[in-house]
Amino acid sequence: MASLLLLLESFIFLSLPWLFISSATSSNPIPQVNLKPYVVYMGSSSNGDREDVEAAELSHLQLLSSISSRQESQQMSLLHHYFHAFRGFSAMLTESEASRLSGHDKVLSVFPDPVLQLHTTRSWDFLEVGSSEQARSQYHHPSNDVIIGIIDTGIWPESPSFSDEGVDEVPQRWKGTCMEASDFKKSNCNRKLIGARYYGIQSSISNGTGAESTKASGSPRDSVGHGTHTASTAGGSLVANASYYGLAKGTARGGLPSTRIASYKACTEEGCSGSVILKAMDDAIKDGVDIISISIGSSSIFQADYLHDPIAIGAFHAEQMGVLVVCSGGNDGPDSYTVVNTAPWIFTAAASSIDRDLQSAVVLGNGRTFKGSAINLSNLTRSKKYPLVSAKNAAANFTPADEARNCLPGSIDRTKVAGKIVICIDTDPMGSTRIKTLVVEDAKAKGMILISENQNGVPFDSGVFPFTQVDHVAGYKILKYISSAKYPTANILETTTVSDQRPAPTVASFSSRGPGDLTENILKPDIMAPGVAILAADIPKNDPGSVPFGKKPSKFSIKSGTSMACPHVTGAAAIIKSVHRGWSSSMIKSALMTTATFVNNEGKPLKNSSRSLASPHETGAGEISPYRALHPGLVFETTTKDYLMFLCYIGYSQKNVSSMASFKFRCPENSVGELISDVNYPSISISNLNRHGSARVVARTVTNVGPVNSTYVASVDSPMGLTVKVNPSKIDFRQNARRVSYNVSFDGKEAPGGYNFGSLTWSDGRHSVRTVFAVNVK
Repeated sequence: MASLLLLLESFIFLSLPWLFISSATSSNPIPQVNLKPYVVYMGSSSNGDREDVEAAELSHLQLLSSISSRQESQQMSLLHHYFHAFRGFSAMLTESEASRLSGHDKVLSVFPDPVLQLHTTRSWDFLEVGSSEQARSQYHHPSNDVIIGIIDTGIWPESPSFSDEGVDEVPQRWKGTCMEASDFKKSNCNRKLIGARYYGIQSSISNGTGAESTKASGSPRDSVGHGTHTASTAGGSLVANASYYGLAKGTARGGLPSTRIASYKACTEEGCSGSVILKAMDDAIKDGVDIISISIGSSSIFQADYLHDPIAIGAFHAEQMGVLVVCSGGNDGPDSYTVVNTAPWIFTAAASSIDRDLQSAVVLGNGRTFKGSAINLSNLTRSKKYPLVSAKNAAANFTPADEARNCLPGSIDRTKVAGKIVICIDTDPMGSTRIKTLVVEDAKAKGMILISENQNGVPFDSGVFPFTQVDHVAGYKILKYISSAKYPTANILETTTVSDQRPAPTVASFSSRGPGDLTENILKPDIMAPGVAILAADIPKNDPGSVPFGKKPSKFSIKSGTSMACPHVTGAAAIIKSVHRGWSSSMIKSALMTTATFVNNEGKPLKNSSRSLASPHETGAGEISPYRALHPGLVFETTTKDYLMFLCYIGYSQKNVSSMASFKFRCPENSVGELISDVNYPSISISNLNRHGSARVVARTVTNVGPVNSTYVASVDSPMGLTVKVNPSKIDFRQNARRVSYNVSFDGKEAPGGYNFGSLTWSDGRHSVRTVFAVNVK
């Protein structure tokens, strides 16, 4: 799957430079110290805004000095301080210093600063199709003081998606700033883009007499494009006639065009530092954002636990302070156990397709045409045909046929492919689509046809180089034509936009799947949103081969990834927040989950990219339906106490859990992993239902946010053999009974082994409150 990840997003890695500052020169040589960046997490910050920054920095330096055995000539250096929503710092430490710190009474965890990955307009119109006219008509005069914090690669402020035309003054509660740089002025911020921060290397240097701070150069400006794309998707202004060189043309906009955006540049071309992401989250909470959107995450292979994951740590404290955190679930699909950002206090997004496709057809010399998927800006003459050759038949000397067939570097004889269209096959995971196209283009070929199922439905952008991808059925017929024709020829047509694709949505092939690796008793991902071929704002790029002759660089681009799904969920949450200012993060999350769509535009159950029925481990609760979520009827309120109970159940010590709480809290004496299923979550997951044991009963509590006097009746959609009962099956809400609890029992004596999926729906005739469940019968 590595090649697919490289295709979808620019995955980049960060090596922070060592920060080592010595004191006055000495005639004696300074011993070499092996320093690496570490994050030191110290729990909840009870003082909040009253925390004195200088006092916090001094206490951190004193803590470091107390465990250090360095000589006076080797000063201690800190990179970032965390003091608002949570306490801690990042610093350059030796391994032994990190080990000593981890045993300190005030420290919850110490871990190497992790390297995290970027999980890189029709979509919003498509999401509205499933909403009733009544739901949309009830959405009037939304509040425009919802503030979204985008933690990403920065922002391109000149994009029309960040115009503040018609936007009111900045909310008075905003406490953020617009940081200046050589290429970024305060005037680049406006009533729409209200804040922009960046994070150079920051240090506090201890010389025994105090501390001083320095900061390296940097800028809030986006040089990658990822942050600009996600910000405009979440809350961009209306931009008419937007397109990518004529493709996907329409009105580009975010979920709530009146949303305010604050950009936090935590990633650069070199990558994303976990310690910087933590600092950005702490700043965003202090600045006053309502929602934080993070299209970043760890690799599914190297997932840290919740006390060693910077996003999970920051999100926990954001939740405590009323800020919703939405994250991408990762691009390691379609394998199971690959979803990341799985903490229950994070809103985790999977990616889906929309009803628009970008196609580039192959026309053979015999007149047959085959549909292909691609984004190419080719200017090949439509009426002309070019020689067609299989890469296997153009192998370089002493090259194995399989390497040539996959168009790996050094495998093709240039003299055999120059001026021809080359057919490559995608069976070797070592060669990404990007690498194959570069190999073929460098050999002076006229174009490339890739036979592959791996990126099904995800168009690859080859710029002006003629490229298209076909499935194995079409590929077999093209190869058969080559073997039968004396002089095989073909043409690759320029990409066209195809509307009203069916079925849609489908789960994207790259979208990471559940169950979660850290615990299977919380169902992840939570929700699904558009993430395939999404048109949104970008930085103007003028790379060789990316801009058609005679055209200016595009202000928009088309990207795929759960990075693109995440800001769709963020935008949907902003819509709800604009109407229900008093709702908590968990109420917004619940509303979107229990009203999610579980059928496609053909009225049939959702499917995945393999055309099989999709499970909640792929879709979560289903596809977001923002306007239906405005009036969910009932919501599941998951409180900070619930999340603390989760930490107890999963096995963290009383000391660590109480340090994370902003109030006094004790773990229950009976804290075992199976009790995680009882956390008041909008979905249900049971990792181990013993078919030879008694039924497993889980509890839930719902809060009425609809009409005061209402009665809901339960119905269950359960797979054959799994017996599911609800008690009581009817619940009444009156003036003084806003919350009601109920139990759901699962009996698997007759159920097949493995995961069984279904749903429970409460209905009052006007609202349908659907809870999906996943039960693993053993």
